[in-house]
Amino acid sequence: MNKSVGVLTAGGDSPGLNAAIRALGKAAIGAMNMNIIGFRDGFRGLVENRIVRLDKQNLSGILTLGGTILGTSRDKPHRMNIGGKSLDMTDVIVENYHKHHLDALVCIGGGGTHKNAYRLLEKGLNIITLPKTIDNDLEGSDTTIGFDTALSIATESIDRLHSTAHSHHRIIVLEVMGHNTGWLALGAGVSGGADVILIPEIPYDIKIIEKSILRRSRGGKNFSIVVVAEGALPRKEGEKLAALVQKKRGAKSKDEKEQASKEIQMLERESAGHTMRLAHQLEERTGLESRLTILGHLQRGGAPTAADRLLATRLGTACASFIQEGRYGIMVASRGQGVEAIPLADVVGKRKVVPLDHPWIESARGVGTCLGDGQTLV
Repeated sequence: MNKSVGVLTAGGDSPGLNAAIRALGKAAIGAMNMNIIGFRDGFRGLVENRIVRLDKQNLSGILTLGGTILGTSRDKPHRMNIGGKSLDMTDVIVENYHKHHLDALVCIGGGGTHKNAYRLLEKGLNIITLPKTIDNDLEGSDTTIGFDTALSIATESIDRLHSTAHSHHRIIVLEVMGHNTGWLALGAGVSGGADVILIPEIPYDIKIIEKSILRRSRGGKNFSIVVVAEGALPRKEGEKLAALVQKKRGAKSKDEKEQASKEIQMLERESAGHTMRLAHQLEERTGLESRLTILGHLQRGGAPTAADRLLATRLGTACASFIQEGRYGIMVASRGQGVEAIPLADVVGKRKVVPLDHPWIESARGVGTCLGDGQTLV
């Protein structure tokens, strides 16, 4: 009998999602004669049994489209808002999975999606995931669907901001996404020639940033571009957050883990708007006019780059092959120019942060970029 496969997209939207759906669908339908069912709006659509049957016709023409034709949501199967109440709808999902006689469910998403998918795997469902997030923070995959597009958008934004920074002799502070990792800010900052790059992995000292900008000013450079990851923090708060993360990882009981999580959330709330405060502080300290730009969701929109289309197509077609082979409980990861099946258990709950000896960091230091910690190679 032909295999039947369900697919959903969950979490934040990301360029390349449609390319992945197309690749999975076309490979599974055309070469393997499978039936493909799409669930609308992530796990909520799976709970509410809202489906769209994917065929060659509705998979046509979506390669270049941003967003996702299936829609998405951040709903969690085990804690879903139903009629104003938080309910565990996992059993409903299992029931609908079997109702459609699915052989596998493909979940395309980031860290939260992988946690939710793993819970369904533990319920006995055949699960395969694809790594999607502009943050590039999923453990096990060299890169993730959407990262290259967001990186290109952030880099182009820095290019454009150079003009106004130079013309008005200003400090331009640009906040980019990335959650609690610095891949996006670091990559865009290096690519765009930023003078200061601040990432969560390296808590910063504002005195060091001030000195760096004033040194540029004395050297005849009358502007500075400061790229800040949304999760970057000053040294005191950054070290406190790092200690709390270690406390959470080393927790020996559920209560200890929950308490550490609450403290982390409280610190993150207290740190909200830190980039705006940084822009004001730099203006006061340097005497140079400072302006803040927050890219926000601009980074997630629009058509995917060629690199993201290639990545999504590679992962999507490989996913169809793994289903055909009956390999489940895996994430289809990008490794070099190939793919690798990574056990979901090795991915869930882990975050790929920027190593302090990463070549991008070494390159940034090598060209004299300030990373807020006083270290430099030139």
